[in-house]
Amino acid sequence: MKMKELTPEISSHNIKAFLWHAGFLAFAQVFMDVDTVIPSMLIDSGGTAFHVGLMTAIMVGGSSFTQIFFAPYLSNVPYKKRFLLAGINLRIFALLALGLMLYYLNGHHSFSLLWLMFILITIFSLSGAFANISYIDITGKSILQEKRKTFFSARQIISGSIVLVSAFLAKKVLTLADYPVNYSYMFFIGGTLLLIASFGFWAIKEVTPSVLRINGIGHFFSVMRTELKENKKLIYFLGFINTQGVAISFMPFVVLYAKDILHAVSSDTGNFLIFKVAGVVSVSLLILALSGKAKYRIMLYLNVFLSLSVVLSTYFINDVHLIKYLFILGGIVYSLYSISMNGVMLEISGQENRALYAGFAGAGNILPAVFPLLGGSLIGLFGFKVFFLMFVVMILISLWFIKKMDCKK
Repeated sequence: MKMKELTPEISSHNIKAFLWHAGFLAFAQVFMDVDTVIPSMLIDSGGTAFHVGLMTAIMVGGSSFTQIFFAPYLSNVPYKKRFLLAGINLRIFALLALGLMLYYLNGHHSFSLLWLMFILITIFSLSGAFANISYIDITGKSILQEKRKTFFSARQIISGSIVLVSAFLAKKVLTLADYPVNYSYMFFIGGTLLLIASFGFWAIKEVTPSVLRINGIGHFFSVMRTELKENKKLIYFLGFINTQGVAISFMPFVVLYAKDILHAVSSDTGNFLIFKVAGVVSVSLLILALSGKAKYRIMLYLNVFLSLSVVLSTYFINDVHLIKYLFILGGIVYSLYSISMNGVMLEISGQENRALYAGFAGAGNILPAVFPLLGGSLIGLFGFKVFFLMFVVMILISLWFIKKMDCKK
């Protein structure tokens, strides 16, 4: 393919394509929310604490961890649009297949159906991780540098305004029918919206090739070792993700706690979703308003405090009508972690190795992948108290890595 120059016209066209995707993705994400909708569906399908832990390990930590295996291959590909489309199309297939399976399930629980759900959830999660590496690379080279700040701000505003409306609609859909039809409606809508969102990716004009070359997984780990020696910030960054990263895997267990201990129902799940989205939107808009003044270190310490507040509050709440307020904090924790992690990664990486560092970040998700598995087993054996204690210890350890990290902004 003959290389073309990234002109202002092409950059403007790509911004519109990315914003189209961002808008419909924001609409779709609520209907497939990993913290509320999917764990609730799994529990209603007969899933136990172990299954919730396995699901969370796959969708939160595991999907990011697999980027370390995708990155060496994708880094060698000069044009990544087809891989981006392959990833999102697999996600669409998995969602629609899950919705179809639930629609014809007719309320029956069986071991085989439960594990078929896991297969589809795994396809959905891993294809997202596969697509994300291409997305990061294409975004960086398909929008002019002086237009990126405008793009990110517009994307945040569009996503924030859409997602809250979407949450109220999702709550309505959850109460339209009983299990499993209500969840099938959720995934049908989510898959359809994701399909519409993918039209934005089809429209992208990828004119600039990537120049980074990695000769296999062995070379990838060799480069990673070199970067760890030369860039100490990367060491502390990976330590931070491995510890503070467990915070975003906690809320599915709050859903489990609410259903098992406080006997929450589908309408409660809808409330959990709305309150979580309210937390995500509020902090995202606040950070956007303070974009030039927000300091990453303060955001990281605040996230530790809020994460500890969530787990301690969960332990002492015994009313299902009160626990929904914790999802505001959960949404804030998720949003703060995502913003600060991506921001710090941009600080420690360069223009050419950004996709590679996205793969390195996968190594930071070993503990976030293991933690839910261990947590689900501990809950099954000893109850929630031991699990809560383990969570607190992990979050406290993250304080040391935050202290050592040199965050410029």
